[in-house]
Amino acid sequence: MAGPLWNLILFAILIAFVSVVFWPRSGLVPRLRRESALEKRVLTEDALKHVFHHEQKGQTCTLASVGGALEIPPNHAVELVTRMKDAKLVDLADGRIVLSEEGQRYALQVIRAHRLWERYLADETGVGPTFWHAEAERREHTLSPADVDALAERLGDPRFDPHGDPIPTAEGIVPGGNESLLSDVASGERVRVVHVEDEPDVVYQQIVAIGVYPGMVLLIIERSDRRVVCSAEGREFALAPLVAANISVVPFEAETTMADTSDADAALSDLSSGESATVVRLSPACRGAERRRLMDLGILPGTLVAFERHGLSGGLTAYRVRGTVIALREEQTELISVKRDRKVSA
Repeated sequence: MAGPLWNLILFAILIAFVSVVFWPRSGLVPRLRRESALEKRVLTEDALKHVFHHEQKGQTCTLASVGGALEIPPNHAVELVTRMKDAKLVDLADGRIVLSEEGQRYALQVIRAHRLWERYLADETGVGPTFWHAEAERREHTLSPADVDALAERLGDPRFDPHGDPIPTAEGIVPGGNESLLSDVASGERVRVVHVEDEPDVVYQQIVAIGVYPGMVLLIIERSDRRVVCSAEGREFALAPLVAANISVVPFEAETTMADTSDADAALSDLSSGESATVVRLSPACRGAERRRLMDLGILPGTLVAFERHGLSGGLTAYRVRGTVIALREEQTELISVKRDRKVSA
């Protein structure tokens, strides 16, 4: 009995092993094949974006630049570009890599998914600006064209992502512009920010910390080789030329720009005891869940807000809004532009 029993046990173990390793959908081998296919697709899509951005900037794309951007060894870069050429996504000419018509269509599809997802993160979630790019980098490879179109419809077919980059249409049309770099703008000029570059991350984090965002109107007070001093929304700040070069602007035209803050003379955080003000607007930098919460509390354009008192624990300030006292953090009140209204009793 022992012989047949052991044979049965071994047979059962063998069946279990084969199932774990080779089962069509959940087996180890099929999963590894799917992961390998996904990895190849992700690399292909990232390479297409790399070539596209190089062409947009008038730069030459090579095997070395692809390998460096994707952080893969030279032999892997050769294999990748060869696969892309065989799929008729790129052409090779004198050591240069250029997109074919199909490659450009595919690249724009991925870029559209990326920028729409950033728009979604900015408008619909509480994810912070410094995380938008990395999150979108992951999601862009998982969205089908139908998913992307549905997302665009949900968001109202936005034209730009939260950094100011144009979002390609479903037909592959990319809106153009005539922007300049903030670092090149002369003193005394008034400009509107249309794009904030999100790479490198260390520079983007500085821009976010200072509070510059697409739509903001800047007055250039001083420009030199050492710094660019700007005035906006009742405050002044200085940018290093390297940082200013990551901000694109266009001449400010008050009659056609929604971002004019001339009616505002302070931020809500500037109010003190006995003061009240009328809300002019919420900064576009206030997005997603944070923006909805403030609006739910009654912080809307035209609303009268009166300073009540500073919180006992610090960090919070009480304001009277529509007959109700609410507490706001300082970083929230800095995003609310107001026009000082009248004196109220302390």
